Amino acid sequence: MRYRSRIPPRTLDCLAMVVGFFLAGCGSLPTAGPTASQIISQQTDDRQQPFTVVDIDSQVVDSLLARPRDSLQSRFPDHGAPAATIGVGDSLVVTLWEAAGGGLFASAANDEIAPGSHSVTLPEQIVARDGAISVPFAGRIPVAGRLPTDVQHAIEQRLSGKAIDPQAIVTVGKNVNNTVTVTGEATAGARVPLSLKGDRLLDLIAAAGGIKAPIYEIYIRLSRGGVTVTVPMEALVSDPRENIYALPGDVLTVVRAPRTFSVFGAAGQNNVIEFPSARLTLVEALAKAGGLLDARSDPAGVFLFRYEPAPVLQSLGEQPVATTPDGRTPVVYRLNMRNAKAYFAAERFPVEDKDVLYIANADLDEMQKFFGMIGTLTAPAITGVVVRNATQ
Repeated sequence: MRYRSRIPPRTLDCLAMVVGFFLAGCGSLPTAGPTASQIISQQTDDRQQPFTVVDIDSQVVDSLLARPRDSLQSRFPDHGAPAATIGVGDSLVVTLWEAAGGGLFASAANDEIAPGSHSVTLPEQIVARDGAISVPFAGRIPVAGRLPTDVQHAIEQRLSGKAIDPQAIVTVGKNVNNTVTVTGEATAGARVPLSLKGDRLLDLIAAAGGIKAPIYEIYIRLSRGGVTVTVPMEALVSDPRENIYALPGDVLTVVRAPRTFSVFGAAGQNNVIEFPSARLTLVEALAKAGGLLDARSDPAGVFLFRYEPAPVLQSLGEQPVATTPDGRTPVVYRLNMRNAKAYFAAERFPVEDKDVLYIANADLDEMQKFFGMIGTLTAPAITGVVVRNATQ
């Protein structure tokens, strides 16, 4: 006996049409992003900006960890503590002595009371733009760029033959030349005078009130002689060579810049996540993101998107395929977590500020979505046929 379908032909035609539409547009199914195979194929797609895919292994990690970093010591050679010389704008206090009464700076009243040596303190003077101060009977004394002891000897030489065995002491009343400006949102800004022993950068930050944020969120920006270098504060704390001496006129800016990375795709959470410490590895970043979703993710499709300087890419044995105006090139690092050795590499792989971490969906997940949508659309029709046959 020939079998006859109990589903009306019109219903079968509609089901076939729906299946055909979905088969034709299966590439448009809702998804969190491209699959691993799509990312690999798109790196040389002429219709969009090319990028380079680099598989993460121990050699790649070694190259990234060996990349040169900005250094205060290399950009600003440390020549030791600077000499506390006098500069324009400083105020000086000059005290003069004579060995006996009746001299140049003595008065009749003082001679009657104490016939021995006499002293006189001149009014406080500000070093003028010509770099000099005025001393009675000695004229204009050049002081800018000189030490207080040098100025003392110059005054004594000028007064020699005019005063009785003159002696001078010069002190800096207000120091505005040998100062460093400490500013920034993470500390109390101040113009900090340099001490005679010399001050290092951390000394000045402490003198300005210290920092008010976690150390791993702080960057130190030093401007000197038209050159500006920014380094993490952790570098100054962990490497004493980076904690260089400050020079007069330095501008030290304490910048608070919390570092973050973004997570998308088949991860436990899609979010912007702040670094919990000064150093973050890829394994720690995956854990912070909640790991991979077992029902959706492709363990071989863990990708990290980043712009790298061209020399870094060349050190990995790759040639830049495209560069931005600032000389950086787009790179996609791929981690295959099906390989047990990859976990050791990921444990050392450094995550940088503003990295994008993406976990691709498994290819089977796309098929599951497709058949799930087919079932959702065809279920009412099939249910209707079943009910109709049951009532006949």
